Amino acid sequence: MIIISKQSAITQGKWLRASIGVMSGLLLVGTLDAQDLSAKTPTVLPPGITSPGLLTKTSLSGSSEPNAIHVNAHDMAAAAAPSVMSSDATVNSGVNRGVNRGGPRRITLEEAQQQATGGNPMAHLAQLQVEAARQHRLGAQSDYFPKLSSTLTNFHFNKFMGQEVTIQRPFAGGTATAGLPLAGKDQTLVAVTAAQPVTPLFKLHEVVNIARADERIAMAKAGMPVDTASNVEKAYYGLMVAQRQFAIARANSESFSSKRLVASNVVPSAALPGDDEREIASMKELVNAETKVKEMTLSLNFLLGYPTETELELVPPVMPIEEISMKEAVDKAVAANPEVVEAEQTVVKARAASRLAKLDYVPDVAVMGGYVYNGNALPLLPRDFSYIGLIGSYNLFDFGKREHTIRERNTQVSMAETALELTKAKVAAAVKNSYFEMDRSRHLSELAHRLSDAIPLERTSYSKDEPGLAIARAKVEVETFQADLDYRQALAQLKTLMGEQ
Repeated sequence: MIIISKQSAITQGKWLRASIGVMSGLLLVGTLDAQDLSAKTPTVLPPGITSPGLLTKTSLSGSSEPNAIHVNAHDMAAAAAPSVMSSDATVNSGVNRGVNRGGPRRITLEEAQQQATGGNPMAHLAQLQVEAARQHRLGAQSDYFPKLSSTLTNFHFNKFMGQEVTIQRPFAGGTATAGLPLAGKDQTLVAVTAAQPVTPLFKLHEVVNIARADERIAMAKAGMPVDTASNVEKAYYGLMVAQRQFAIARANSESFSSKRLVASNVVPSAALPGDDEREIASMKELVNAETKVKEMTLSLNFLLGYPTETELELVPPVMPIEEISMKEAVDKAVAANPEVVEAEQTVVKARAASRLAKLDYVPDVAVMGGYVYNGNALPLLPRDFSYIGLIGSYNLFDFGKREHTIRERNTQVSMAETALELTKAKVAAAVKNSYFEMDRSRHLSELAHRLSDAIPLERTSYSKDEPGLAIARAKVEVETFQADLDYRQALAQLKTLMGEQ
C-alpha cells in the first residue's frame, strides 16, 4: 500500500522523462549489439566463387558455411527498415525458401550432357532412320537370288467337270454315254517354281547402289550432334554465371545494410544524395539475379529430367584447349562433312539412276523351273512332271519415253555434280569463318583465365575484411565463364563442320 501510494505521487512529467531514458538505453544497447553482430558475421559469398577449373561447391539458396547470409524478400525488407537479425534467423529464412536439406546434387558438364542425351528422342530417331535405310538396302540385295514359290490347290466340284458324249452302238445296239473330263471332280495340285532373273540383275545392281547411298546419307546425318548437348552446355554455363551475378548483387545489398547499421550508432545526419536510389536499385538487382538463378536451375533440371526443385552443385569445367590448323579443318570438312557426304551420295544416286534408265533397252530375261504334282487336277496330264525354260519380255515401242527418261537422268547427274562443288565451296568457307571465330574465342578465354589467376585465392577473399576482392573475383568469373562458353560453342561448331561430332 505504501509503494502504491508513492507511485501514485509520481507526476506525469517524471513518467515521461523515465520512459525516454529507458528507451534511449535500450536503443544504445541494441546498436552496440548490432555492431558486434556485424563485426562477428562476415559477408560470405557462395563457395563456388573461385578460379574456374577448380572443383568447388556452388549452392543456390543455401551454404555449408556456418555464417553464410541468405538473402530473400524478407532480408530485403529488413534492409529497407534496418533491424538487428540473428544468424539463426537468417539461416531459417534460407530454409523457408526451400533449401534441400539433403544437400545439392553435384554434377559435372560431361555428366549433364550424358544424362540429357542418353534418352534423347532425336538421337533415337536418327538411329531408326539408319536402320530403316540398312534394311532397305538388304532387301534390294536379296533380289539377286532366285525366287522360290509354291502353290497348293485342293477342290471338290459338285458336277462332272468335262463333256459327256453319247455314242451309238452299231453291233449291240442302243447308246452309251462316255465322259470326256477336262478337270477332275476331286483334284489336288501342288506346284513348286524357281525363277532366276538374268538381265534384270544389271538393274538390280543400280538399285542396290541407290539404296546404299541412302544408307550412307542416313549414317552421316546420324553422326551429327543433336541440339540437346549444346542446350545443356548453354544452360550449365548460364546457371554458373547467374549464381555469380546473384553473389555480386547480394554483396552489394549487404554493403548498404552494413552502412545503415553503422550510421545508426552515430549522430543522425542528412543522407547523401542518391543513397536511397542506389539502395533501391541494388535491391532490384538482387531480386532479378535471384529470379535468374531460379529460372536457369529450372531450365537445366528440365533438360536433365530432374525434379524442378532439385538444387544443383555445378563443377566448373576444365577448358578443352585444342590445337587445330585451318588446313586440317578444311581437309576434314571437305572429306567427312555430313553435307558433303550427302552431296556426294546424291551424285552416286543420280549416276545409278541414269544407268538404270539406259538398261530399259535391254530385254528382261529370266530362267524358270518347277515341279508339279497333278492329283487329278487335269486328268489328261501326267500324275507329276517338272519343267525348265526361259521367259523374256521387251517393249518394242514406247513413243520415246526411254529417250526422254535418259536425258532427264543425265541432267540430274549434271545438277548433282554442280551441287557437290557448290557444297564443298560453302563448307570450306564456313569452316574458315568458324575457325577464325574459334581462334578469337580461345584467345579471349585464355585472357579471362589469366585475369582470374591474377586475383589471390586466399580464403579471406570471401570474408567481410575484403568484400571488394570477392566481388572482383565474382565479376572476373562471370566474364571467364562467358568466354569459355563462347569458345566451347565455336569449337563444337567447327568440329561439326569437320564431321567429328
